Amino acid sequence: MEKTYSAMRAARYAVAQPAGARNDSGENKDRSEARDDEKQQTDQIVDNGSVITGDGRHMIHCLTVIGQIEGHNVLPSQNKTTKYEHVIPQLVAIEEEPRIDGLLMILNTVGGDVEAGLAIAELVAGMKKPTVSLVLGGGHSIGVPLAVAAKHSFIAPSATMTIHPVRMNGLMLGVPQTLEYFQRMQERITQFVTDNSHITPQRFYELAMNTEELVMDVGTVLDGPDAVKEGLIDSLGSLSDAIDCLYQMIDKAKKAEKKASKSTKKTGKKA
Repeated sequence: MEKTYSAMRAARYAVAQPAGARNDSGENKDRSEARDDEKQQTDQIVDNGSVITGDGRHMIHCLTVIGQIEGHNVLPSQNKTTKYEHVIPQLVAIEEEPRIDGLLMILNTVGGDVEAGLAIAELVAGMKKPTVSLVLGGGHSIGVPLAVAAKHSFIAPSATMTIHPVRMNGLMLGVPQTLEYFQRMQERITQFVTDNSHITPQRFYELAMNTEELVMDVGTVLDGPDAVKEGLIDSLGSLSDAIDCLYQMIDKAKKAEKKASKSTKKTGKKA
């Protein structure tokens, strides 16, 4: 009688338990990890505007550069900003994280702080991992060096890029040294853009100093096809094109790494 009662009680307890509790602990662990990963990705998007994703074979980090690039001065709270103190550590982490195979950088920016933008662009240009940029909407001003910093750049047909000389807000001294400072900063930007694209310094300077296109400013607005035609951007395309290109670059890099590893092993055996 006691055995029967115990069996009935055990059965009643089992029915009362949630379905997940009666499954293997491994299944519960997988569900918990999936929830944790989903929450982590959501937090990452909200906090930093980035996400880690992939197709199963490759893992890529998607970084967005949107709004105005914030430098040493904090912009008003109503402005959409990309903070360089957030992006720079992310780029270092991406380069050092062995599980991440490549970087996809999506830009829709009006520009912003010149030194902060150049700092981010220099880091992207100096990465060993495959990098692809995609300009959507606009990649204006200091967004131009950011777009060309990747190993391969894309621009959507409807996107535009504004090229103009360096400008500064606030109090400025009307002395020759100020003009010289502007000229030297413009040379830094021109040098970086031309080193990382197919446009010549002379043509880039002509576009920046154009006085016949913008009513209230000096410079040139290039749409997607024109940006490719000028040699500023590598290819015309959209998201799928950028991802396909990045995956091909990752495959190529992995093959080269395997080949180098085999060569090293053979050299070691001969030694």
